[in-house]
Amino acid sequence: MANRYRDIKQSTTSDGVTYIVNAIYPQVPLSEEDFYVISTGGDRYDILAQQFYGDHTLWWIIAAANNSERASLVVEPGIQLRIPANKDSILELYRQVNKTR
Repeated sequence: MANRYRDIKQSTTSDGVTYIVNAIYPQVPLSEEDFYVISTGGDRYDILAQQFYGDHTLWWIIAAANNSERASLVVEPGIQLRIPANKDSILELYRQVNKTR
């Protein structure tokens, strides 16, 4: 299971409170190998990530690829979703973007 917060820096306020800096999610590049599905009732980003990647915590890759701005894992039925094929390159891009902050 990938922990997307592993490489995120922590910071401390002047009052001594420690917090995790907000993660930055990269643009997910298009690929000819990407999968496309039409969502149905009951689809969720985490369930799709489990189905396609074998890891429900990678739901954010599918959400980012589809420009989801909803604060929900639930996917609206009847829309075409892009499922990026190369999760490893997206995870590396995520690490690089957040490592340099």
